[in-house]
Amino acid sequence: MTVARLADPYRDLGVIDSRAPRFNQAFVGLVALVGAVTGAWWLFALLALHLGVGLVFGRRFCLTCRAYFALIQPRFGEGPLEDSRPPRAANIVGFTVLALAALSGALGSGTLALVLGALVTALALLASITGFCTGCEAYKLGRRLTGKPFVSCPLPVVRP
Repeated sequence: MTVARLADPYRDLGVIDSRAPRFNQAFVGLVALVGAVTGAWWLFALLALHLGVGLVFGRRFCLTCRAYFALIQPRFGEGPLEDSRPPRAANIVGFTVLALAALSGALGSGTLALVLGALVTALALLASITGFCTGCEAYKLGRRLTGKPFVSCPLPVVRP
């Protein structure tokens, strides 16, 4: 049974189903955990690539977004909509830390790669389990500190 969406995941880019970032965080957290436990720093590189492609080219090219919107959302319905800017900012931070972890591993600093990979693992799994996204909250705090309070964007217009 397919439930009607309030927001088109590929056109209404100002908002996102709040469960989509959590799905992505679970994926990133689990793969980063495998990389941290096994010392496979190249997994950090693949995760950075995954996040980078989604950030540069959009949701249509994000593998976990495609999986969520095609497989999960149609079965469980659309979750609460939220502003997409905080999760995007969190993805930028995740991309940066994962890229640094991969670079560290490639340059032979396995300890630094492990520490950075473990940081991403912990924060991504925390967000996926509890819904508390450190990167999202940092974005909102940054807005307040710069004198531009975070105001969530409005819900999209319902299309007939």
